[in-house]
Amino acid sequence: MSEAVPPTGASKPPAGFYPNSGRMQWWDGNEWTEHFQADVGPLVGQATSEPKKKKKRVFLWVFMAVQVLFIVWVVGGASTGSGNPSDCGSLDLETCNAASDVGTSIGVALIVAFWVVVDFLMAVVYGVYRLARRN
Repeated sequence: MSEAVPPTGASKPPAGFYPNSGRMQWWDGNEWTEHFQADVGPLVGQATSEPKKKKKRVFLWVFMAVQVLFIVWVVGGASTGSGNPSDCGSLDLETCNAASDVGTSIGVALIVAFWVVVDFLMAVVYGVYRLARRN
């Protein structure tokens, strides 16, 4: 029989299967027997591989939500900006409409510029996060 002995305390351990030479072997209380247990996976004390965690895509969903909000803002701002201004003062209707269109264009351009800045900042934050998680 093998020379290995199951874990011991002050007295001999009770009969049972114990790890011996990389396999589970029956210990009858006094000595090893010829009986081996079927493959049951890793033995006690052996390292097991952790199950892979599902990746959370929180940043992707936040990024997509921000994009949708900016699209709604741009479309809403562009569609409500033009029309018939009621207070043109001394300007004729054509000049007043042209001024309204210019104001709408400037507003949409500011929204798009803000959108670019927000996307850039989100990219920087994501890059820093990925570098920090690398360790």
